[in-house]
Amino acid sequence: MKFGKMKTHRRNRLLLVIFVVVMSGSGIAMALLALNENINLFYSPQEIVDGKAPVGQLIRAGGMVREGSVVRSDQDLTMSFRVSDLKNAEFTVHFEGILPDLFREGQGVIARGILRDDGEFVAEEVLAKHDEEYMPPELNDVIEQAHSEACLLYTSPSPRDRG
Repeated sequence: MKFGKMKTHRRNRLLLVIFVVVMSGSGIAMALLALNENINLFYSPQEIVDGKAPVGQLIRAGGMVREGSVVRSDQDLTMSFRVSDLKNAEFTVHFEGILPDLFREGQGVIARGILRDDGEFVAEEVLAKHDEEYMPPELNDVIEQAHSEACLLYTSPSPRDRG
């Protein structure tokens, strides 16, 4: 076998392959970083209270607006309200802007915003369910789980009923 200088056309082909592999890898890495920044996952009130939601990142959170919790400012469009999962977990949402027409207490909402260190959620956008039949899947799962757990509490037999 001869080991010597590489032929010019082989060296050029090798450099081209290396260049294509490096550029493809960097392009894929940049695309994945851009996609990772645009992902905003849904978190239920229980996950936010438990500290499972990331602090300082754009996320979606939802639940039911707690009755009597809406506080509107007299000077501007800022307001706050409590979002609950119909069990014991709830958190405060702060929002500045115009709310959807269907927003009201006792209705399901999804808010997109940032969770602060103190557990307060600062929303950029608030979405309310638009009719009685549709509910976003994430919010529907939270409400169905709360209702099923409440039904189990009410249907479990008491010690008197067992005999």
